[in-house]
Amino acid sequence: MSTKIIELPDLHGADSTELESWMVIVYNNEVNTYEEVVFILMVATHCTVEEAEIETWEIDRLGKSNVHFADKEECEGVAQIIRQIGIQVEVKSEHGT
Repeated sequence: MSTKIIELPDLHGADSTELESWMVIVYNNEVNTYEEVVFILMVATHCTVEEAEIETWEIDRLGKSNVHFADKEECEGVAQIIRQIGIQVEVKSEHGT
């Protein structure tokens, strides 16, 4: 039986933003319809209609919803798509930094 050595990546030199998980937060408004929000969430996040409907319900009832989790670059792209219909969107680190 041979022993395998697993080398761990060097995380000390990595950019801290690459190690963080980011999220897209969508806020409620009185302008966009449910259908518009469901559609743009599906386009931006590639989620199912069911997930988009749940997130839209949260946006409407709770005032906001965390609709996507990924690295910063991907979250910025998702937010940009959602903003196209006039919705307020925020991208922030899950850890609040």
